[in-house]
Amino acid sequence: MNNEATRTTGLRGPGIFLAQFISDQAPFDTLENIAQWAASQGYKAIQLPTSGTRYIDLQRAADDQQYCDELIAVCARAGVVISELSTHLQGQLVAVHPAFDSLFDDFAPEALRGKPQQRTEWAIEQLKLAARASRRLGLNAHATFSGALLWPYVYPWPQRPAGLVELGFAELAQRWLPILDCFEEAGVDLCYEIHPGEDLHDGASFERFLEAVNHHPRAAILYDPSHLLLQQMDYLGFIDRYHSRIRMFHVKDAEFRPDARSGVYGGYQGWVERPGRFRSLGDGQIDFKSIFSKLTQYGFNGWAVLEWECCLKDSAQGAAEGAAFIERHMITRTEKAFDDFAGVTADEHSNRRLLGLGDQ
Repeated sequence: MNNEATRTTGLRGPGIFLAQFISDQAPFDTLENIAQWAASQGYKAIQLPTSGTRYIDLQRAADDQQYCDELIAVCARAGVVISELSTHLQGQLVAVHPAFDSLFDDFAPEALRGKPQQRTEWAIEQLKLAARASRRLGLNAHATFSGALLWPYVYPWPQRPAGLVELGFAELAQRWLPILDCFEEAGVDLCYEIHPGEDLHDGASFERFLEAVNHHPRAAILYDPSHLLLQQMDYLGFIDRYHSRIRMFHVKDAEFRPDARSGVYGGYQGWVERPGRFRSLGDGQIDFKSIFSKLTQYGFNGWAVLEWECCLKDSAQGAAEGAAFIERHMITRTEKAFDDFAGVTADEHSNRRLLGLGDQ
């Protein structure tokens, strides 16, 4: 059975990332229930987190085509498709600085907590399973985090010793290259969400990584403008610069309200008080009309997927509003120029005459 997510090209949507909605309570407790809920909200696709087995058993999906066909069928009956899988939590564990060991231990199975080497090996294997599972599901892109060895040194004080950054990216590349090769074998793009807290948190750091992995063809970007806005980056120019590597899109809003007390670092304040805050779609400052236009201009082929995060609005309201918001911004790319009605017959003889060149 084929997943309809791969049967059309261009910008598609709306989809919704389910990580923020996982719950023991219906309708968020099973794949069948949450797929039906997503469809009822107006979504056409769901992006599945793969930590745990509530919605998908990653090991089984990697090895069992019949199981994958059953997952596709469950979604089809509900009226949605699977847009992509996500290993954000497992990807985080591919590279963890010791300062964050205890904080990230909860992302791993209980038996691996306090065992960073075994935890890393488990995370790498999880990504390899995700490559195979994505192939069996007929998907062409996958979402993850890069992890971070260098994040404690993101601000250059105390002064970073020479070679530290280069060594950090060399080690990160060494861990990810075998994974990228698995995604190449599966025919799936591995899309790193550019995100503070990851070593791949802006364009410059992504370029360092890309060079370290020898410009691997499967090393791609999950574009989420909210994380760029909160770093005060040019999130529209980012598309111009990196569009050839942007293979996934999270539609998430944010706002930055500078004041006299704190800036991009946030002053250790909670999300409500920080100058930079995530907001529900339409409540922030991001110019989504221009984003959808640029992605269409560059021929982006993928899903527009809501990632709901907001420090003020309830998730149910955010999800209910999100599908319609994305739908309003979707662009069906024109197949002809708007002034074709005034076109003239063209041939080389006429063109030479118009330029005053005469016939040869």
